[in-house]
Amino acid sequence: MPSPTASLVAFGLVFAFLAPVEAFAPAGVPLTGRRVLTGAPSLASSASSAVRPSLLSLRSSAVSNPPEGSIFSNLFGGARMVSEAPSQAQAAYPAQQDKVGILFLNLGGPESLDEVEDFLYNLFNDPDIIRLPGPLKPLQSFIARRIATARAPSSREAYESIGGGSPIVDLTMEQGKALEEELSRRGVECKTYVGMRYWYPFTEEAVDRLLRDGVNRLVVLPLYPQYSISTSGSSLRLLQQMMEDSPHSWDPRKIDHTVIPSWFSHPGYVATQAELIGKQLEEFEGNPADVKVMFSAHGVPVSYVEAGDPYKSHIEECTELIMRKVNEGRPEGQKFDWKLAFQSRVGPVKWLEPYTDDVLNELGEGGLKNLVVVPLSFVSEHVETLEEIDIEYREVAEEAGITNFKRVPALNSDPGFIGCLADLTLDALREPSLRVEEALQLYQGQSMQKDAAEEGKRQSWLLPGVSLGAGGN
Repeated sequence: MPSPTASLVAFGLVFAFLAPVEAFAPAGVPLTGRRVLTGAPSLASSASSAVRPSLLSLRSSAVSNPPEGSIFSNLFGGARMVSEAPSQAQAAYPAQQDKVGILFLNLGGPESLDEVEDFLYNLFNDPDIIRLPGPLKPLQSFIARRIATARAPSSREAYESIGGGSPIVDLTMEQGKALEEELSRRGVECKTYVGMRYWYPFTEEAVDRLLRDGVNRLVVLPLYPQYSISTSGSSLRLLQQMMEDSPHSWDPRKIDHTVIPSWFSHPGYVATQAELIGKQLEEFEGNPADVKVMFSAHGVPVSYVEAGDPYKSHIEECTELIMRKVNEGRPEGQKFDWKLAFQSRVGPVKWLEPYTDDVLNELGEGGLKNLVVVPLSFVSEHVETLEEIDIEYREVAEEAGITNFKRVPALNSDPGFIGCLADLTLDALREPSLRVEEALQLYQGQSMQKDAAEEGKRQSWLLPGVSLGAGGN
């Protein structure tokens, strides 16, 4: 058990290593005439314009008094697993009397600069983002507030540079509306519900709405193609805790649910990414050696992967599949070369390598002039594409001598991507499927939780990028 002195030293080091880079905090495309939402878009998943102002008035209370079972619970070890979870019966194609719902799970983001600090507080109060050993767990909220306060100024600058806030809610609602329309064309009527992890509309709000609406066939779809304990895992554990807290509402005789935990290898996703990359490569047809494709994925600390997180292997397989599609049919000598890098590292611990800025410098020093950057693990524009890649990394590339810096747009509501989501939804409704608890067992399991618990005892902190007792750059 750490001494009071050791705890104070550890606490001081957290602040010493704080960095301006925004980790796990998406923003989005600056919209013309952008406004802070006072009425949600006309989606069944959103509150009406009459309800939204009341949500705005609740924001301060959401920070100090979050919904039951929210990020303020210790969700990493909180989901009560069983050694043999019951298999879910094969889901039949939706019957006419079925009420089909699709629950999008995403990160969320501040819609105005005034909301940045409270958003960061919610983010850092998640035990999957800062994991504390047992004796220090009561300090989670206190530490989260101090970190959020320290990082808020630099984060506000980043959001200000992309339009003053995050339109991630708008973009996700647009994706939901497009998916509803695509499924309707395919003969399935449904409603989409948007549940954000760290800001409005919270996952709890979305769940309340779908239960009130009487949904009895639910597809849970995290908008993260690759699984990580810090993204899909965190949202699914929150949902699992809500199910355990309200077993009557989630009685399988009343609502049948299935989760799609990862989908990076889906042919529609791979084809859409390859098509977007191909458009940026058109000017290099016949001269593929003049350009390189660089995938830039959000990084995670190496300790996550060592604890069993499949994220790194998912990312690596994903890039292989996409570039295989990009180079499909091309003879040897005419194929485009590529490189994978990881961005958004924070603090002194070791993150997944190679780092994006290091790769940019390496490529520039090697004489490369043309580069196509592909943001990976993101399905909408946000602060890590619009600010970190488009501004920060572009500057690094230009200083390294890369004069033609091109960036592939995020998927947003691209028709090919919406078609992919429709395929995923229909497959989940037709085929044998996973419940949330089974998905957590499959992707993490008891051994990973045990390893993570031991890691928590060994280290004083595990902030993304900030950890005592671990080396790093």
